[in-house]
Amino acid sequence: MPAEQRAPGGLVPAVAVPAITFAYGATAGLAGDLLLGDPRRGHPVAAFGRAASAVERLLWRDHRGWGALHTAVCAGGAIAAGALAAASVRRSRTASLALTAAATWAVVGGTTLGREARAIGGALEAGDIETARERLPHLCGRDPQTLDGPGIARAVVESVAENTSDAVVGALVWGAVAGVPGLVGFRAVNTLDAMVGRKSPRYRRYGWASARLDDVAGWPGARLTAGLAVLAGGDPRGAVRAWRADAAKHPSPNAGPVEASFAGALGVRLGGTLSYGGRVEHRPVLNGPGRTVGVADIERAVRLSRRVGVLALAVCAGARLGWGAAAAMRGRRK
Repeated sequence: MPAEQRAPGGLVPAVAVPAITFAYGATAGLAGDLLLGDPRRGHPVAAFGRAASAVERLLWRDHRGWGALHTAVCAGGAIAAGALAAASVRRSRTASLALTAAATWAVVGGTTLGREARAIGGALEAGDIETARERLPHLCGRDPQTLDGPGIARAVVESVAENTSDAVVGALVWGAVAGVPGLVGFRAVNTLDAMVGRKSPRYRRYGWASARLDDVAGWPGARLTAGLAVLAGGDPRGAVRAWRADAAKHPSPNAGPVEASFAGALGVRLGGTLSYGGRVEHRPVLNGPGRTVGVADIERAVRLSRRVGVLALAVCAGARLGWGAAAAMRGRRK
Protein backbone atom coordinates (compact mmCIF):
# COMPACT_ATOMS: atom_id res chain seq x y z
CA MET A 1 0.00 0.00 0.00
CA PRO A 2 1.42 3.45 -0.86
CA ALA A 3 2.53 5.67 2.00
CA GLU A 4 0.18 8.43 0.84
CA GLN A 5 -3.01 8.65 -1.16
CA ARG A 6 -5.35 11.34 -2.40
CA ALA A 7 -7.95 12.72 0.02
CA PRO A 8 -9.98 15.92 0.22
CA GLY A 9 -7.58 18.81 0.76
CA GLY A 10 -4.54 17.11 -0.74
CA LEU A 11 -2.25 14.23 0.10
CA VAL A 12 -2.70 12.60 3.49
CA PRO A 13 -1.00 9.56 5.01
CA ALA A 14 -2.89 6.38 4.12
CA VAL A 15 -3.38 5.50 7.79
CA ALA A 16 -5.67 8.55 8.13
CA VAL A 17 -8.06 7.46 5.38
CA PRO A 18 -9.98 4.81 7.40
CA ALA A 19 -10.60 7.43 10.10
CA ILE A 20 -12.05 9.90 7.61
CA THR A 21 -14.10 7.14 5.98
CA PHE A 22 -15.60 6.12 9.30
CA ALA A 23 -16.37 9.70 10.33
CA TYR A 24 -18.11 10.56 7.05
CA GLY A 25 -19.74 7.17 6.59
CA ALA A 26 -21.07 6.89 10.14
CA THR A 27 -22.47 10.42 9.92
CA ALA A 28 -24.23 9.58 6.67
CA GLY A 29 -25.51 6.29 8.08
CA LEU A 30 -26.90 7.87 11.24
CA ALA A 31 -28.50 10.61 9.16
CA GLY A 32 -30.11 7.89 7.04
CA ASP A 33 -31.51 6.27 10.17
CA LEU A 34 -32.86 9.60 11.42
CA LEU A 35 -34.56 10.25 8.08
CA LEU A 36 -35.70 6.75 7.12
CA GLY A 37 -35.63 4.48 10.14
CA ASP A 38 -35.39 0.74 9.58
CA PRO A 39 -36.63 -0.81 6.32
CA ARG A 40 -39.97 -2.58 6.72
CA ARG A 41 -38.82 -5.50 4.57
CA GLY A 42 -35.48 -7.10 3.86
CA HIS A 43 -33.64 -5.77 6.91
CA PRO A 44 -30.11 -7.25 7.10
CA VAL A 45 -30.48 -7.85 10.84
CA ALA A 46 -33.62 -9.90 10.20
CA ALA A 47 -31.70 -11.93 7.61
CA PHE A 48 -28.96 -12.54 10.18
CA GLY A 49 -31.60 -13.64 12.68
CA ARG A 50 -32.98 -16.20 10.25
CA ALA A 51 -29.50 -17.54 9.58
CA ALA A 52 -28.76 -17.74 13.31
CA SER A 53 -32.02 -19.64 13.85
CA ALA A 54 -31.01 -22.13 11.16
CA VAL A 55 -27.66 -22.66 12.86
CA GLU A 56 -29.44 -23.15 16.18
CA ARG A 57 -31.65 -25.85 14.71
CA LEU A 58 -28.53 -27.74 13.66
CA LEU A 59 -26.46 -27.24 16.81
CA TRP A 60 -28.83 -26.94 19.76
CA ARG A 61 -27.92 -29.06 22.74
CA ASP A 62 -28.53 -28.28 26.39
CA HIS A 63 -24.83 -27.58 26.80
CA ARG A 64 -22.63 -24.48 27.08
CA GLY A 65 -20.07 -25.81 24.62
CA TRP A 66 -22.59 -26.19 21.81
CA GLY A 67 -23.93 -22.73 22.61
CA ALA A 68 -20.42 -21.32 22.42
CA LEU A 69 -19.99 -22.94 19.01
CA HIS A 70 -23.27 -21.36 17.88
CA THR A 71 -22.03 -17.96 19.05
CA ALA A 72 -18.66 -18.39 17.33
CA VAL A 73 -20.22 -19.49 14.04
CA CYS A 74 -22.81 -16.70 13.91
CA ALA A 75 -20.84 -13.78 15.32
CA GLY A 76 -17.63 -14.90 13.64
CA GLY A 77 -19.41 -15.27 10.33
CA ALA A 78 -20.86 -11.77 10.55
CA ILE A 79 -17.49 -10.25 11.40
CA ALA A 80 -15.80 -12.17 8.58
CA ALA A 81 -18.44 -11.01 6.11
CA GLY A 82 -17.94 -7.42 7.23
CA ALA A 83 -14.17 -7.74 6.89
CA LEU A 84 -14.44 -9.26 3.40
CA ALA A 85 -16.83 -6.52 2.28
CA ALA A 86 -14.51 -3.82 3.64
CA ALA A 87 -11.49 -5.40 1.96
CA SER A 88 -13.29 -5.63 -1.38
CA VAL A 89 -13.84 -1.85 -1.52
CA ARG A 90 -10.63 -0.78 0.20
CA ARG A 91 -9.13 0.77 -2.93
CA SER A 92 -12.10 3.08 -3.50
CA ARG A 93 -12.74 5.91 -1.08
CA THR A 94 -16.26 6.39 -2.41
CA ALA A 95 -17.17 2.72 -2.14
CA SER A 96 -15.63 2.44 1.33
CA LEU A 97 -17.59 5.45 2.52
CA ALA A 98 -20.81 4.08 0.99
CA LEU A 99 -20.27 0.69 2.64
CA THR A 100 -19.65 2.31 6.04
CA ALA A 101 -22.77 4.44 5.65
CA ALA A 102 -24.87 1.43 4.65
CA ALA A 103 -23.53 -0.68 7.51
CA THR A 104 -24.16 2.09 10.03
CA TRP A 105 -27.69 2.61 8.77
CA ALA A 106 -28.35 -1.14 8.90
CA VAL A 107 -27.12 -1.69 12.47
CA VAL A 108 -28.36 1.39 14.32
CA GLY A 109 -32.03 1.58 15.21
CA GLY A 110 -32.60 4.78 17.14
CA THR A 111 -35.39 6.13 14.94
CA THR A 112 -37.45 2.94 15.00
CA LEU A 113 -36.89 2.76 18.76
CA GLY A 114 -38.31 6.26 19.13
CA ARG A 115 -41.27 5.52 16.84
CA GLU A 116 -42.27 2.44 18.78
CA ALA A 117 -41.94 4.24 22.10
CA ARG A 118 -44.01 7.19 20.86
CA ALA A 119 -46.70 4.88 19.47
CA ILE A 120 -47.12 3.28 22.89
CA GLY A 121 -47.07 6.69 24.55
CA GLY A 122 -49.77 7.91 22.18
CA ALA A 123 -51.97 4.93 23.01
CA LEU A 124 -51.52 5.52 26.74
CA GLU A 125 -52.28 9.21 26.36
CA ALA A 126 -55.49 8.31 24.53
CA GLY A 127 -56.45 5.92 27.33
CA ASP A 128 -56.15 2.90 25.02
CA ILE A 129 -54.23 0.57 27.31
CA GLU A 130 -55.05 -2.53 25.24
CA THR A 131 -53.32 -1.08 22.18
CA ALA A 132 -50.38 -0.08 24.36
CA ARG A 133 -50.17 -3.66 25.63
CA GLU A 134 -50.32 -5.02 22.08
CA ARG A 135 -47.44 -2.80 20.95
CA LEU A 136 -45.18 -3.27 23.97
CA PRO A 137 -43.68 -6.61 22.73
CA HIS A 138 -42.33 -4.68 19.71
CA LEU A 139 -40.09 -2.84 22.17
CA CYS A 140 -39.26 -5.25 25.00
CA GLY A 141 -39.93 -8.73 26.36
CA ARG A 142 -42.14 -7.81 29.31
CA ASP A 143 -45.46 -9.55 29.89
CA PRO A 144 -47.81 -6.70 28.89
CA GLN A 145 -50.96 -8.19 30.40
CA THR A 146 -49.50 -7.84 33.89
CA LEU A 147 -48.88 -4.09 33.48
CA ASP A 148 -51.09 -1.08 34.07
CA GLY A 149 -50.56 2.31 32.43
CA PRO A 150 -47.71 3.50 34.69
CA GLY A 151 -46.09 0.07 34.46
CA ILE A 152 -46.14 0.21 30.66
CA ALA A 153 -44.72 3.74 30.70
CA ARG A 154 -41.91 2.62 33.01
CA ALA A 155 -41.15 -0.37 30.77
CA VAL A 156 -40.96 1.91 27.73
CA VAL A 157 -38.57 4.36 29.40
CA GLU A 158 -36.35 1.53 30.60
CA SER A 159 -36.31 -0.01 27.12
CA VAL A 160 -35.51 3.32 25.47
CA ALA A 161 -32.59 3.78 27.87
CA GLU A 162 -31.17 0.28 27.40
CA ASN A 163 -31.65 0.24 23.64
CA THR A 164 -29.99 3.61 23.23
CA SER A 165 -26.83 1.76 24.22
CA ASP A 166 -27.59 -1.49 22.39
CA ALA A 167 -29.08 -0.08 19.18
CA VAL A 168 -27.02 3.09 18.70
CA VAL A 169 -24.07 3.91 20.92
CA GLY A 170 -22.50 0.46 21.22
CA ALA A 171 -22.47 0.01 17.44
CA LEU A 172 -20.82 3.42 16.93
CA VAL A 173 -18.15 2.60 19.52
CA TRP A 174 -17.18 -0.64 17.81
CA GLY A 175 -17.42 0.98 14.40
CA ALA A 176 -14.87 3.55 15.55
CA VAL A 177 -12.63 0.75 16.79
CA ALA A 178 -12.90 -1.70 13.90
CA GLY A 179 -14.83 -0.10 11.04
CA VAL A 180 -17.46 -2.14 9.20
CA PRO A 181 -16.52 -5.46 10.91
CA GLY A 182 -16.96 -3.72 14.27
CA LEU A 183 -20.37 -2.34 13.30
CA VAL A 184 -21.81 -5.63 12.06
CA GLY A 185 -20.04 -7.70 14.70
CA PHE A 186 -21.53 -5.72 17.56
CA ARG A 187 -25.03 -5.92 16.13
CA ALA A 188 -24.62 -9.66 15.55
CA VAL A 189 -23.56 -10.22 19.16
CA ASN A 190 -26.41 -8.08 20.45
CA THR A 191 -28.93 -9.92 18.26
CA LEU A 192 -27.68 -13.31 19.42
CA ASP A 193 -28.11 -12.23 23.04
CA ALA A 194 -31.71 -11.20 22.31
CA MET A 195 -32.36 -14.53 20.62
CA VAL A 196 -30.69 -17.07 22.94
CA GLY A 197 -29.31 -15.12 25.90
CA ARG A 198 -32.50 -15.36 27.93
CA LYS A 199 -32.55 -17.24 31.22
CA SER A 200 -35.13 -19.78 30.11
CA PRO A 201 -34.90 -23.56 30.47
CA ARG A 202 -34.00 -23.92 26.78
CA TYR A 203 -31.29 -21.27 26.75
CA ARG A 204 -29.90 -21.23 30.28
CA ARG A 205 -26.85 -23.22 29.14
CA TYR A 206 -27.01 -22.89 25.36
CA GLY A 207 -27.25 -19.09 25.48
CA TRP A 208 -24.60 -18.58 28.16
CA ALA A 209 -21.79 -17.72 25.73
CA SER A 210 -23.92 -15.27 23.76
CA ALA A 211 -25.02 -13.50 26.93
CA ARG A 212 -21.47 -13.22 28.30
CA LEU A 213 -20.08 -12.01 24.98
CA ASP A 214 -22.82 -9.39 24.80
CA ASP A 215 -21.86 -8.21 28.31
CA VAL A 216 -18.26 -7.76 27.18
CA ALA A 217 -19.08 -6.12 23.85
CA GLY A 218 -21.65 -3.80 25.42
CA TRP A 219 -19.45 -2.61 28.30
CA PRO A 220 -17.81 0.45 26.64
CA GLY A 221 -20.97 1.60 24.88
CA ALA A 222 -23.03 1.37 28.06
CA ARG A 223 -20.57 3.57 29.99
CA LEU A 224 -20.43 6.09 27.16
CA THR A 225 -24.24 6.13 26.99
CA ALA A 226 -24.50 6.74 30.72
CA GLY A 227 -21.91 9.51 30.59
CA LEU A 228 -23.62 11.24 27.68
CA ALA A 229 -27.00 10.98 29.44
CA VAL A 230 -25.41 12.94 32.29
CA LEU A 231 -24.35 15.65 29.83
CA ALA A 232 -27.51 15.68 27.71
CA GLY A 233 -30.15 15.24 30.43
CA GLY A 234 -31.92 17.88 32.43
CA ASP A 235 -30.35 17.00 35.79
CA PRO A 236 -26.63 16.18 35.55
CA ARG A 237 -26.18 15.92 39.32
CA GLY A 238 -29.18 13.65 39.66
CA ALA A 239 -27.93 11.44 36.83
CA VAL A 240 -24.48 11.09 38.39
CA ARG A 241 -25.97 10.43 41.81
CA ALA A 242 -28.28 7.69 40.52
CA TRP A 243 -25.51 6.14 38.44
CA ARG A 244 -23.12 5.96 41.37
CA ALA A 245 -25.70 4.80 43.91
CA ASP A 246 -27.80 2.34 41.94
CA ALA A 247 -26.12 1.07 38.76
CA ALA A 248 -24.35 -1.82 40.48
CA LYS A 249 -27.63 -3.05 41.97
CA HIS A 250 -29.01 -3.93 38.53
CA PRO A 251 -28.57 -7.58 37.47
CA SER A 252 -27.16 -6.47 34.11
CA PRO A 253 -23.67 -4.92 34.20
CA ASN A 254 -24.54 -2.74 31.21
CA ALA A 255 -28.21 -1.92 31.61
CA GLY A 256 -27.54 -0.79 35.19
CA PRO A 257 -25.45 2.32 34.40
CA VAL A 258 -27.62 3.28 31.44
CA GLU A 259 -31.00 2.96 33.17
CA ALA A 260 -29.75 4.58 36.37
CA SER A 261 -28.31 7.58 34.55
CA PHE A 262 -31.48 7.99 32.45
CA ALA A 263 -33.58 7.75 35.62
CA GLY A 264 -31.54 10.46 37.31
CA ALA A 265 -31.45 12.67 34.21
CA LEU A 266 -35.23 12.45 33.79
CA GLY A 267 -35.98 12.66 37.51
CA VAL A 268 -38.00 9.43 37.51
CA ARG A 269 -37.89 6.17 39.43
CA LEU A 270 -37.15 3.01 37.44
CA GLY A 271 -36.76 -0.65 38.38
CA GLY A 272 -38.92 -2.67 40.74
CA THR A 273 -41.08 -5.71 40.04
CA LEU A 274 -41.45 -6.94 36.45
CA SER A 275 -42.41 -10.10 34.61
CA TYR A 276 -40.71 -11.88 31.70
CA GLY A 277 -42.33 -14.94 30.16
CA GLY A 278 -44.28 -15.65 33.32
CA ARG A 279 -41.18 -15.28 35.50
CA VAL A 280 -41.46 -12.50 38.08
CA GLU A 281 -38.30 -10.51 38.96
CA HIS A 282 -37.93 -8.06 41.81
CA ARG A 283 -35.26 -5.63 40.68
CA PRO A 284 -33.79 -2.85 42.81
CA VAL A 285 -35.25 0.60 42.42
CA LEU A 286 -33.11 3.04 40.43
CA ASN A 287 -33.14 6.69 41.53
CA GLY A 288 -35.40 6.08 44.52
CA PRO A 289 -36.00 9.82 45.19
CA GLY A 290 -37.46 10.24 41.71
CA ARG A 291 -41.15 10.33 40.88
CA THR A 292 -43.26 7.63 39.23
CA VAL A 293 -42.89 7.49 35.45
CA GLY A 294 -45.67 9.27 33.58
CA VAL A 295 -46.76 9.11 29.96
CA ALA A 296 -45.05 12.43 29.20
CA ASP A 297 -41.73 10.92 30.29
CA ILE A 298 -41.76 8.61 27.27
CA GLU A 299 -41.31 11.59 24.94
CA ARG A 300 -38.65 13.04 27.24
CA ALA A 301 -36.77 9.72 27.19
CA VAL A 302 -36.95 9.53 23.38
CA ARG A 303 -35.56 13.05 23.05
CA LEU A 304 -32.78 12.28 25.51
CA SER A 305 -32.00 9.10 23.56
CA ARG A 306 -31.69 11.08 20.33
CA ARG A 307 -29.39 13.65 21.91
CA VAL A 308 -27.21 10.88 23.32
CA GLY A 309 -27.00 9.23 19.88
CA VAL A 310 -25.87 12.43 18.18
CA LEU A 311 -23.30 13.11 20.89
CA ALA A 312 -22.06 9.52 20.63
CA LEU A 313 -21.48 10.00 16.91
CA ALA A 314 -19.46 13.15 17.62
CA VAL A 315 -17.40 11.39 20.29
CA CYS A 316 -16.74 8.24 18.25
CA ALA A 317 -15.99 10.04 14.99
CA GLY A 318 -13.80 12.55 16.81
CA ALA A 319 -11.92 9.81 18.64
CA ARG A 320 -11.37 7.89 15.38
CA LEU A 321 -10.13 11.02 13.63
CA GLY A 322 -7.86 11.83 16.55
CA TRP A 323 -6.41 8.33 16.53
CA GLY A 324 -5.91 8.51 12.77
CA ALA A 325 -4.16 11.87 13.06
CA ALA A 326 -1.89 10.55 15.79
CA ALA A 327 -1.05 7.50 13.69
CA ALA A 328 -0.32 9.76 10.72
CA MET A 329 2.07 11.85 12.79
CA ARG A 330 3.87 8.73 13.98
CA GLY A 331 4.14 7.58 10.37
CA ARG A 332 5.69 10.87 9.27
CA ARG A 333 8.32 10.68 12.02
CA LYS A 334 9.54 7.28 10.82
